[in-house]
Amino acid sequence: MITELGHFALILAFMVALVQMVVPLVGAHRGWSGWMAVAEPAAKTQAVLIAFAFGALMHAFVTSDFSVRLVVMNSHTAKPMLYKVAGVWGNHEGSLLLWCLILAVFGACAAWFGGNLPATLRARVLGVQAAIGVAFLAFILFTSNPFLRLEVPPFNGQDLNPLLQDPGLAFHPPFLYLGYVGLSMTFSFAVAALLEGRVDAAWGRWVRPWTLAAWIFLTIGIALGSWWAYYELGWGGFWFWDPVENASFMPWLISAALLHSAIVVEKRESLKSWTILLAIIAFGFSLIGTFIVRSGIITSVHAFANDPERGVFILLILAVFMGGALTLYAARAGVLEAKGVFSTLSRESALVANNILLTVSCFVVFVGTLWPLIAELLFGRKLSVGAPFFDAAFTPFMVAIAVLLPFGSLMPWKRAHMGRVARPLWGAAALSLALGALVWTMQTGRAFLAPVGLVLALWVALGVVADLWIRSGRGNLAQKAGRLWRLPRADWGKSVSHGGFAVTMFGICAMTAWQTEDIRVTRVGEPFEVGAYTVTLQDVQEVQGPNYFSTLATIGMERGGRTIELHPEKRMYPVQRMPTTEAAIHNGILRDLYVVIGDPQDNGGWAVRTYIKPFANWIWAGCIIMAFGGVLSLSDRRHRVAAGAAKTRTAAVPAE
Repeated sequence: MITELGHFALILAFMVALVQMVVPLVGAHRGWSGWMAVAEPAAKTQAVLIAFAFGALMHAFVTSDFSVRLVVMNSHTAKPMLYKVAGVWGNHEGSLLLWCLILAVFGACAAWFGGNLPATLRARVLGVQAAIGVAFLAFILFTSNPFLRLEVPPFNGQDLNPLLQDPGLAFHPPFLYLGYVGLSMTFSFAVAALLEGRVDAAWGRWVRPWTLAAWIFLTIGIALGSWWAYYELGWGGFWFWDPVENASFMPWLISAALLHSAIVVEKRESLKSWTILLAIIAFGFSLIGTFIVRSGIITSVHAFANDPERGVFILLILAVFMGGALTLYAARAGVLEAKGVFSTLSRESALVANNILLTVSCFVVFVGTLWPLIAELLFGRKLSVGAPFFDAAFTPFMVAIAVLLPFGSLMPWKRAHMGRVARPLWGAAALSLALGALVWTMQTGRAFLAPVGLVLALWVALGVVADLWIRSGRGNLAQKAGRLWRLPRADWGKSVSHGGFAVTMFGICAMTAWQTEDIRVTRVGEPFEVGAYTVTLQDVQEVQGPNYFSTLATIGMERGGRTIELHPEKRMYPVQRMPTTEAAIHNGILRDLYVVIGDPQDNGGWAVRTYIKPFANWIWAGCIIMAFGGVLSLSDRRHRVAAGAAKTRTAAVPAE
């Protein structure tokens, strides 16, 4: 009964979304306030209905209702409760329902917190948001219904993909979808502004919190996925330039560019046309990511390999929304004239350079991800684009961003003098280069990557310190501290996020350049040396988990008389008949000890992989710091008060 009610609620949500799409947009065009007022209750009602439908599906998973086909395909009675819940979105249909729920919740938030928006703009934003909801609700109802019943329910289910039975993957998709779908709000604001015929400083301030929220969620989601890949896959890495990894990374890059571009619109009323285009493209990359994951055209360890017909439906959604938005963008280009003027050396120019580097790097990732498909389709050739291409093509853009970032932070608006900007940074440059040279000297014979990463990370971090020192003004330390304390949270958020970027950059360079790797076959009780550690396979035994069988090893790593015991596993899930590798990791601030147990060998030994990974946790610590900086910025009071109130009272240019 609950399942049928969930299905019925989803159908009602589709009908409400249709009303929300049509009535407010017509009302805004005609100036009918009563019709525009429909948008707010419709958005809230749609969110409640989809939330009920999602709750009904979760109830089916938690209670192991095997009359529901989706539960049979993705659950099992022996599965731990956490993974029964995670199984709701661990598949195509359930994750698509989560997508629709988040989309509706964002629309409801715009209705709840959009009281400071002009009535016509709010109606158009909610109308466009509802149009996206209509498309995805139609997709789920007509091609991917999660509430399909089985006439003869089985006694048990087929279990969830074992790779997804992990805490990291339980929370990774919701955060990632919050980021993906959050960019739908920036898209709705962009299209609404084009329909409205006005893009000004107030619009820039309204769109920034939504962009910032999406970027924060994407940062957390990508970090969780990277962390999962590091410890769960057993490959010893944190990023593999997998197509699905790239699918989330591309919107992150564009949303970062959009976030900086919107600042220029807000502060200087420049880059209006470019910012609108970024807002459209950012959501376009979210749709492209959805297509990559769900069409089945690309093989990945964490893709929903479904039939191509569903991929065609997503391509149709992409074509309609991107084609329609870009056509409207071309038609309304005349109303996007920039007002602010700035010189070549200015903060505006630095943010333009930031945007160019981020968007071009995104384009590089996009080409590298899709080129094998294009080559096979057009030329009949099977090509593989792997990490060497991405490392060589992508890294220079991140290096350029790191070099320019401190200069951009210190440059004033409109016009800057390079001598004045560079003067506070000479000390940071000298200290960074000196420490980089020291590290290079101490690690003679090793890769140049780590010293370069250290120089760039220190340069960015010391640039943040220099920026804050200048902002603290003159006076004694107490006076400086007081001024820093009173800085807007958005300014603190910027500094913290840039500092997190420096930490992540150093972690990536240090771990990549300095890690030690050892792969060998060893017997129980035979010690061997890896770096400064003596490693011994002490024991191997068979154990049973709640829904798996495990080969559990005990490996000791001894250094200086202190032994650390690690317990890597090789699991077999009998229902899915699928093995997984569970690496054992001893985390530390300066290094990770990482061991993996492999298959038994003919000579009675076991394959063992051992890694020593310096500064590995700095990668994810930097991501956490970046996300925290975003939260600080989002909590700035200026995002919660009426933005540009005086400007909202001016008459909008009538839509043609």
